[in-house]
Amino acid sequence: MTNGWNDIKNADVVLVMGGNAAEAHTCGFKWVTEAKSGNGAKLIVVDPRFTRTAAVSDLYAPLRPGSDIAFLGGIIHYLLSNEKIFKDYVLAYTNAAFIVKEGFGFEDGLFSGYNAEKRDYDRSSWDYEYDEAGQAKLDPTLENPRCVFNLLKVHYSRYTAEMVEKTCGTPKDLFLKVCELIATTATGAKTLTSLYALGWTQHSKGSQNIRNIAIIQLLLGNMGVPGGGINALRGHSNVQGITDFGLFSNSVPGYLAMPNSKETTLEEYLKTRAFKPIRPDQMSFLQNYRKFFVSFLKAMYGKNATAENQFGFDWLPKVDVNLDTLRQFELMFQGKMNGFICQGFNPLMSVPNRKKLIAGLSKLKYLVVMDPLHTETAHFFENHGEMNDADPAKIATEVFLLPTNCFAEEEGTFTNSGRVIQWHWKAAEPPGQARTDIQIMADLFLRLKALYAKEGGKFPDPIMNVDWSYRNPAKPTADELLREINGRALADLPDPADATKPPIKKAGELMDIFAQLKDDGTTSCANWIYSGCYTEKGNMTARRDPSDPSGKGIHPNWGYAWPANRRILYNRASADPSGKAWNAKKKVIEWNGSRWAGIDVPDFGPLIDPTQKATGPFIMNPEGVGRLFTRGMMREGPFPEHYEPFESPVANPFHTKVQSNPVARVFKGDLEVFGKSEDFPYVATTYRLVEHFHYWTKHAKMNAVLQPELFVEIGEQLAKDKGIASGDMVEVSSNRGRIKAKAVVTKRIRPLVCDGKPVHIVGIPIHWGFIGATKKGFGANQLTPYVGDANTETPEYKAFLVNIKRIGPAA
Repeated sequence: MTNGWNDIKNADVVLVMGGNAAEAHTCGFKWVTEAKSGNGAKLIVVDPRFTRTAAVSDLYAPLRPGSDIAFLGGIIHYLLSNEKIFKDYVLAYTNAAFIVKEGFGFEDGLFSGYNAEKRDYDRSSWDYEYDEAGQAKLDPTLENPRCVFNLLKVHYSRYTAEMVEKTCGTPKDLFLKVCELIATTATGAKTLTSLYALGWTQHSKGSQNIRNIAIIQLLLGNMGVPGGGINALRGHSNVQGITDFGLFSNSVPGYLAMPNSKETTLEEYLKTRAFKPIRPDQMSFLQNYRKFFVSFLKAMYGKNATAENQFGFDWLPKVDVNLDTLRQFELMFQGKMNGFICQGFNPLMSVPNRKKLIAGLSKLKYLVVMDPLHTETAHFFENHGEMNDADPAKIATEVFLLPTNCFAEEEGTFTNSGRVIQWHWKAAEPPGQARTDIQIMADLFLRLKALYAKEGGKFPDPIMNVDWSYRNPAKPTADELLREINGRALADLPDPADATKPPIKKAGELMDIFAQLKDDGTTSCANWIYSGCYTEKGNMTARRDPSDPSGKGIHPNWGYAWPANRRILYNRASADPSGKAWNAKKKVIEWNGSRWAGIDVPDFGPLIDPTQKATGPFIMNPEGVGRLFTRGMMREGPFPEHYEPFESPVANPFHTKVQSNPVARVFKGDLEVFGKSEDFPYVATTYRLVEHFHYWTKHAKMNAVLQPELFVEIGEQLAKDKGIASGDMVEVSSNRGRIKAKAVVTKRIRPLVCDGKPVHIVGIPIHWGFIGATKKGFGANQLTPYVGDANTETPEYKAFLVNIKRIGPAA
C-alpha cells in the first residue's frame, strides 16, 4: 500500500476493483465505512459478482473476468478526452512532457521490438530521447507528438465507452457514471483511493492492471496525498514481509536483484543497478544501491566479507532464469529437480493444473514439508479418487513432514499491507515436537555446515562463510534477527559534515536509518528498507502508541513503517513544486522556508538536502517523476494494452492478430491444454469467503460448520438453461480436469453481453480439500490453466473456461 489502512478514511471516493475487501479483508474494510460515514465518501465497486463489498457501495458496475484493462483504459480515455486531469500535478510530477525516442511504436496489438519466436520484446525503443549530457529531453508545452502525454492520448483513443461495453459487458451508461464520479477527484480538492487484491494480480497480464490504475491516479493527482494512492490488500498478515525479504529466486531482501552468471564481479553487477539521474539534480533511493548491497553482503558473511574478496559477491548464487513457482513445478514435471522444501506453502491446492503437480511431485527423490498442519501437499501420494488420483504404488518420493509452530507460539514481526512492521509476542508453547521455523532452518544449516567441514565438496564457500554469530547458533532469536535486519555500524562512522565531531555511530551501534549505510564494509544491514526498525532507542516495531495528533490516520508511533517510518509514500507530491500544499485540507508536508515540516516523515529532510524543493517526489525512479510510460520495465509494453485471458469466450475486440498476452509465462506443453469456448463456453473465476482463510481454517471445526462443503455459484439464467436447481450436485470441467460441487443459484452473478454474445460466469470458492474438518472437496486448481503474468509469473486463476452440468440431486 502506498498509503495504509488508516488513511482510507481520508478518501472522498473509494474504488474497490480486483478485490472484495468486505469479505477478504474484513477488519481493514472498517476504514472504508469510516470514509463513508465520516467523510461522505462514495464507494465504487467493479466486480464480476455482486459481492458483500458491492452490497454497501454507492455505485456497482459488473465486468467480465479478465477485461479489467479495457475498463481502466476506458477511464483513462474519459479523463483525457474530457480534460478531467490535474494538469499542474501532471506537468510537475509525471513524465508527461518527456520525449520518447524515434523508433517506438504500436501496431496491431504489438509494441515495437517484438520477437515472435522468443515470445519476448527487444525493449530498447521504449525509452526517452537524451541530450549530450545524458539527460532526458522534455517538451513542457506538450506539443511534441512523441512526448509521453500525446502518445498516451493516442494509445487510449481506442478505449471508448462503446469499446468498454463491447469488451467488458459493462453497460455504457453505468460505465460513464463510474468515470464521472472518479473525475470529481481531478482538481486536488478531493482524492480517490484504489483498493485491489488478487482479483487484479492473478491474470496473465495482472501487473498491467496495476499499471493502469497508476496512470489514472497520476492523471488525477492522487499519489502522495491523504485518501489517495494505490493500495494492495494483502491476503495474509505477512505477505508484505515475504516480498520485502526477497523470497523469490530473482531478488534479495529490500527488492535488490540477484546477480546473473554474466555479472562475474561486484563492479559488473553494480554498474547496471545503481540509478544514474536522468534529470538535473535528481535524487533517487537506488543511487545508493552500492551502500545497500555491500551492507547486505556484510550481514550475510560478516568478517569473512572483505573488499579484497568483493565482500563475498562470488558466494551469492547467480540466477539466469527466474525460478518462479510455475517454472519450479515445470522443472519438477520434467524430472529436473531432485528435492523440494515446502515451507508454509500448500502448492497441491494453490498451483494450477493439479494433474501436472502430482506428476511433478511424483518424480522427486524427496519432499520436505514444514507446516503446523497436515496439508494436501504432504499427502499428495494418497489416492482420494477424483479429488486426488495419485497412484501410491508408482510414487517413490520420500516425504518428510516437519511440524512447525504457528505464529501465536513464537515472537517476531508481521508486516501488514500498509508496510507497518509490528512486533508480536509469544502467547503459548507449541505442542508436541513442533519447533519454530527458525530452529528448523538453523538446525538444517548447522548440519550442512558440519558435513561440508567433514567431507568437503564442490564449492563449500557459500555455506562455510555465512556469518552465524548468534548467542545460541542452534536457536537464533527473533530479537537478534531483527537487529541484524536493521543493521549496525562495524566501525566508528565519522560525521560526514565534520570529521572532527564525535562519530555519528560507534562500532557495534544499531543504525537509525538507511541513509547511514556505507559501501566500504563498515556497516551491515540485511534489509535496507527496514533500517530504523530497531535502533539504540529500542525495538521500534514494538511501539504501541495509538496517538494520531493530525487526525489523519498517521499514527507515527505505532510500529514502524518502511521506509524511514513514512506512512504515505511520495508525500512530496502533496505539495506543489514550490513546497506549498496543493490543498490545505489534504496537507501532509509543506516547505516552511527553511525545512520540510508536516504530519508525516517527508520524502526529504534527513535523507536529502532539504533545500532541494524541486527534486521530484518519485524517488524510486531516476527521473524523479511518476511514469505514465514505463521505459521498458514492463515486459508487455510501456502502456497497458487489453489482451484476452488465455481462455476466453470472445475474440479480442481491440486487435485481431493478437488474442492474449504475447509475452506471458507459458510453457510449450501447456499450450495444448488450453480449452476452447465451443467446448467450455462459460467463464470461471475463483475467490475467498469470509468464513474461511485460504486452506487453513478447514482444519477448524467452527469454520467447517459455517462453510462445510465445496459449492459453486451460478446465475439464475444459466441454471435455467442447464436445468440446475439450488442444492443440486454439478460437475464443473475444464480442459485439465473436473470437480464436483453443490450448486448455489444466485442473483449475485448475472450474464454479461460482450460483443453481442451473452457470457455466463461460474464462481468457485477455493477452500476445500481432502485434509481437514470440512467435508472432503475438490480444489479449484484442478481446473485452472498453467499460465502466468509476464512480470510476476502469478497464475491466471481469475478468468478461465469451464463447462457445467447437473449430475444429480443434493447428496
